[in-house]
Amino acid sequence: MRILVSNDDGYFAEGINCLIDALSTIAELTVVAPDRNRSGASNSLTLDNPIRVSRTEKGYYSVSGTPTDCIHLGTHHIMDETPDMVVAGINHGANLGDDVLYSGTVAAAMEGRALGMPSIAVSLHGLEGNHFSTAAHVVIKLIERLKTNPLPPDEILNINVPDVPLEDVAGIKITRCGKRHRHNTIVPSKDPKGREVFWLGPPAHGDDVSEGTDFYWIEKNYVAVTPLHVDLTAHPSIPIIEDWARDFKL
Repeated sequence: MRILVSNDDGYFAEGINCLIDALSTIAELTVVAPDRNRSGASNSLTLDNPIRVSRTEKGYYSVSGTPTDCIHLGTHHIMDETPDMVVAGINHGANLGDDVLYSGTVAAAMEGRALGMPSIAVSLHGLEGNHFSTAAHVVIKLIERLKTNPLPPDEILNINVPDVPLEDVAGIKITRCGKRHRHNTIVPSKDPKGREVFWLGPPAHGDDVSEGTDFYWIEKNYVAVTPLHVDLTAHPSIPIIEDWARDFKL
């Protein structure tokens, strides 16, 4: 089995290195990851600048671009054969609810699926990052299950794992995306020359954290596994909009 591994925290991050150690026991790995932290890059591509690739002392491919760039390079240039799977992570910090719109980790998995490969994204909930090995164990178990129960061709799994020892994980729940509260997270400041600048503040607390959401179950120490569509089309709305658009005139 050939797995393309990437992330958005950078090739040097503890999470991806823990993931590599675990995956190397079950697969042949190619690691293509950003050369720096690219959290929040979402599905962006580098279009106006050349992308530089170098090899690290561990044999990883360090890329000057985004996580999405990494998947393209790994698939179309670096690897001789198309990988059997893309695994993105382990992200330091959760990707819950509408975080998936901004996450470079989720974007790497989305890009892998868009290019035809089964893909998963995995994140460790919490800021301390004490138990990446728990998330790595979960990934191995889920890959074993996906071998016999593959995902539909337009879906990925977004996996959030509690930052606790493996024996303290309560189980696995299949969830839907919750929603963060959209309060003002802009933090005004001044640069050394007194000019106004702005920081994006910390993520807001959950707004929709009801039972069934990823927010709800991760707080109860369950692994939250959320299937996501690559196709963003709102299919149920097509006949509704067709109906009111039938006599629409420009």
